[in-house]
Amino acid sequence: MQYRKLGRTDLGVSVICLGSMTWGEQNSEADAHAQMDMALDMGVNFIDTAELYPIPPKAETQGLTEKYIGSWLSSRGSRDKMVVATKACGPTDSDYFRGERSRLHARHLTEAVENSLKNLQTDYIDLYQLHWPERSTNYFGNLGYQHVEGEDDITIHETLEALENIVKSGKVRNIGLSNESAWGAMHYLHLAEQHHLPRMASIQNPYSLLNRSYEVGLAEVSIREDCGLLAYSPMAMGLLSGKYKNRAKPEGARLTVFNRFTRYMTDLSREMADKYTALAEENGLLPAQMALAFVNSRPFVTSSVIGATTLDQLKTDIESVDIILSDDIISGIDKINDLHPYPCP
Repeated sequence: MQYRKLGRTDLGVSVICLGSMTWGEQNSEADAHAQMDMALDMGVNFIDTAELYPIPPKAETQGLTEKYIGSWLSSRGSRDKMVVATKACGPTDSDYFRGERSRLHARHLTEAVENSLKNLQTDYIDLYQLHWPERSTNYFGNLGYQHVEGEDDITIHETLEALENIVKSGKVRNIGLSNESAWGAMHYLHLAEQHHLPRMASIQNPYSLLNRSYEVGLAEVSIREDCGLLAYSPMAMGLLSGKYKNRAKPEGARLTVFNRFTRYMTDLSREMADKYTALAEENGLLPAQMALAFVNSRPFVTSSVIGATTLDQLKTDIESVDIILSDDIISGIDKINDLHPYPCP
């Protein structure tokens, strides 16, 4: 396993981060524990979750994923071996999180942290992330920015001050962003420097062969500001694994079971995924490992957040750290990307 520094913190995190959003929906507690056992044995020390999980979000399952991680940390005595990351919901009208519309202000963030600590059976969180922004901006598959005047949003400064108090309490050690824009990331970093507030250590956004939009503005932010990317959906929800090749619909697979991930199942995204699959196979590589090796190799990436529903998938994904792509393969990837740069944003 390889390890990289998380921002300007003293934490070294594995290049592969174990994602968890299927635990409690597609995976049982026993499945989750088996995945965590394997990941730890293979050198993974970084696990990511969210108060929202599992996906799709439902009142009756919300929080199960964190609870599965908590029961594993407790039963294995592995808390000091893992860097644990979770996320607080941005604004949502689903009232089962706070009993009212969720917001990124002090009262709701404090409540969210306390709930996550209880679920995770720990007294501190290594990386606490804002799952999506308070304001309207372009995330969750929207490339174009549409400005909304007069929003009643909590300011970034107010959110950062709330996080400062939580960090000072010792319940959170580092903070990060998710589904954030270049403007948002820089504003958080600027305010932290200007007012001596906690600094964002990372940005968790989508990044894969099928969605390289992070390269446009945020990659420079990550490198110049030491605020690296935690790349989620690095295999585009499994589309880049090759199992959906030629319009296949594997039984039980995520994109077969759930129709909410529509941006990954367009004609264009499937066509482009097949091209990447063919490139991998022509070069004697597993499509999943080529897809992950590409993400792992980018200089602005701190860690790739992988999700698996089986142990075989997990082993394949983790072993991508040993793959080094040749210049010819990188050139082939770029030629395919040039055909349609953003098939599923």
